[in-house]
Amino acid sequence: MARKRIDLNNHWKFTENWTDDLADPAYSEAGMQDVRIPHTVRETPLHYFDEETYQMVSGYRRHFRAPEEWRRKMVRLTFEGAAHDSTVYLNGRMVGRHHCGYTAFTVDLSDALLYGEDNVLAVRLDSRESLNVPPFGFVIDYMTYGGIYRNVYLEVLSPSCLQDVFVTVKLAGRYEKTAGGADLTKKELRCARSQTISRIEIENLCPNMKIRQFIRQIPDPAAPDSGTMPDPEEGMKSEDPGEFRLLKEEPAADSVLELSCLTGDVKLWDIDQPALYEMKTQLIDVEDQITDEVITRFGFRKARFRRDGFWLNGRKVKIRGLNRHQSYPYVGYAMPDNVQRRDADLLRFELGLNAVRTSHYPQSQAFIDRCDELGLLVFTEIPGWQHIGDNEWKNQALRNLKDMILQYRNHPSIILWGVRINESLDDDEFYARTNRMAHRLDPSRQTGGVRCYKKGSFQEDVFTYNDFSHNGRTKGCEKKSRVTPDMKRPYLISEYNGHMYPTKSFDDEEHRLEHALRHARVLNDVAEQNDICGSFGWSMTDYNTHRDFGSGDRICYHGVTDMFRNRKTGAWPYAIQQDLVPVLEISSSMDIGEHPGSCRGDVYIFTNADSVRMYRNNRLICEFRTEDSPFTHLHHGPILIDDYIGSTMAEDENFPEAQTEELKKVLNQVARTGLYGLPKGIYVSLAKLILRYHMKPQDAVDLYNRYIGDWGSASKNYRFDAVKNGRVVKSVTKAPMTRADLQVDTDRTLLRETRSYDAACIRIRAADENGNTLPYYNDPLLLRTEGPVQLIGPSVISLSGGMGGTYVKTTGIPGEGRLIIEMPSGRSWHVDFRVEV
Repeated sequence: MARKRIDLNNHWKFTENWTDDLADPAYSEAGMQDVRIPHTVRETPLHYFDEETYQMVSGYRRHFRAPEEWRRKMVRLTFEGAAHDSTVYLNGRMVGRHHCGYTAFTVDLSDALLYGEDNVLAVRLDSRESLNVPPFGFVIDYMTYGGIYRNVYLEVLSPSCLQDVFVTVKLAGRYEKTAGGADLTKKELRCARSQTISRIEIENLCPNMKIRQFIRQIPDPAAPDSGTMPDPEEGMKSEDPGEFRLLKEEPAADSVLELSCLTGDVKLWDIDQPALYEMKTQLIDVEDQITDEVITRFGFRKARFRRDGFWLNGRKVKIRGLNRHQSYPYVGYAMPDNVQRRDADLLRFELGLNAVRTSHYPQSQAFIDRCDELGLLVFTEIPGWQHIGDNEWKNQALRNLKDMILQYRNHPSIILWGVRINESLDDDEFYARTNRMAHRLDPSRQTGGVRCYKKGSFQEDVFTYNDFSHNGRTKGCEKKSRVTPDMKRPYLISEYNGHMYPTKSFDDEEHRLEHALRHARVLNDVAEQNDICGSFGWSMTDYNTHRDFGSGDRICYHGVTDMFRNRKTGAWPYAIQQDLVPVLEISSSMDIGEHPGSCRGDVYIFTNADSVRMYRNNRLICEFRTEDSPFTHLHHGPILIDDYIGSTMAEDENFPEAQTEELKKVLNQVARTGLYGLPKGIYVSLAKLILRYHMKPQDAVDLYNRYIGDWGSASKNYRFDAVKNGRVVKSVTKAPMTRADLQVDTDRTLLRETRSYDAACIRIRAADENGNTLPYYNDPLLLRTEGPVQLIGPSVISLSGGMGGTYVKTTGIPGEGRLIIEMPSGRSWHVDFRVEV
């Protein structure tokens, strides 16, 4: 009999106060709360709360029946994530413990089961931060939450079973081949000769058993069409994956063996072509019956960090990523798989990235699965933040490393193991052990370890360093030679910006722009340095943090998005680096009162188009081109608007050409810096206008108000048209607002319960009639649901920086549900959902 998997995410009981009698099967559950997994021990406000609120020793209980036919089987229980110290009881007997909140663990229930009867699981869960396990022991710049927050399931197996299958590949003869179909310009990356090497571990191997392996390619995930991201739940389900092809059958000569198979011509896993395959491994008994079967998803690819950069499948790729925390408002880590998967879509499609660092711990299998499907490169690391504890603590860190590698090593998206505690000091003996363990468990991948200081001991394969040197005036990054102790080995920037310039969505316009420009400067300077493998910005989102960090309200405002994943201005330098979805954003509302002295200040265009045409009151002023960007090393760089006049003055006034050019130079400079910040060269132009052309200061003021300023004149409406391949692909209009609306974006309206409840992410923006965010609209909104859905979080929220959000989850009942959002004025919006169970 092949293995059987049974999800146990529903029908749990929970209490915030563990007592030892909770393990007793006879314990009365009358006072316990009904919960479903994923679950957080306590929901929290968006901000301004004490982190001790989730630090407790709580208890979970669940009943299940073990059929008689399980009696001669092996029954195992797996928790994919429980924060942070777990003790598991079955029918009053302790059956397992685990001391890490970020890795999965499995306990064998076979000997403690009551077959044909009711069985009672009980879990003692300690989420206190006083534990002597990573990442605890000192301060931590992120909240760690508590709860059984990832999936729980049973597996029923034969006593002889496959304990582990680890697939690595060898490639030879790489070449490009034109793809079939209508798009003849698309290229497939293939390998003419390939090989898989499977390390197979068998439990309770019996004589004369055999191993069979089969392979098949599974469909590519859908690419975005017309700016719409694919449904993360669908993943690879859109096409029939086809039949498995037999690769090899041979005797199982030992309980640990390697099976090598020639796989022929294969499609490679790559950033733009994330081709995935499935390997089916069967354990066959002496009677030629399938005793166990495991399907392993993997990819054919060659990823290597070298002294001159990162190479993927024979070509050099500059890594461009962000750091991600797995937390969400209200429920911390406890979000279902589809919500975790959605973050990968946002990173890939909305933020235009090719990589992510899972700071500072392994993250859900669902998220990494989606990275596999989307071609998103992953740097993952062991739990920890700066502190290294005693020997017991270190031994637990080594167990965490082992669990991380064994659980995640078949993911093709993972390109680097982080084997150091983030930003910790050198500990040569400890890190020699972690490095050796990583290479022993996975010889196919390199190791790194994140530092916040230069030089030092370098025991890993890649020197990874948090470069926070940019302060707005300095270069975006330091040269490799100033950081790494060994120029002959690879160098990767693992963090930048972040705490150097915290930015809230409701900060003033100039602050929000500077945040974006700092990210652009680092991206540009990293792109210029050919010997830097790439960089990961800090961070994808704002996140809840401890009292020692953040802005006093328990939030670190370090993200390029807010906690609900609404994009700030800082997101646009990343979003414009991709060409899949048209992007056009203007950094300013064009309201002069937003700036000191009522000057416009610097205004930037963020676009991935070829050019942008700027119109004032429907009159073409100027066309700005990608090559006009000062960020010359970026695929698409921010473009400064340095001309608000164009040819209009020459067409409307009877000035000599030379006088017109001097006037344009002066007036455009005044628009950016005001009268009191003019460079010296502008005073020369002013002198010419006064002495040569006999102009009076009032003449210049009148012309400024006519062609640039809005003071006391008819309002000026600006329209920006992004042009790609000769056609307009996106337009933005900036005009005085007359109506505040809401724009409500939900990731999915079809919610399906499979393993547990499902949830939809709803992002809300206050916008004017032209769709521009109203950054100072912070009014409350009333939320309510109808039908078989309910809110995650409060029913009254306030927008922050004109943005906010909520979450809606299913309740186990099929049907039609609705979210209703009301403004104080009484106007309302709604989102309809269909729930399938």
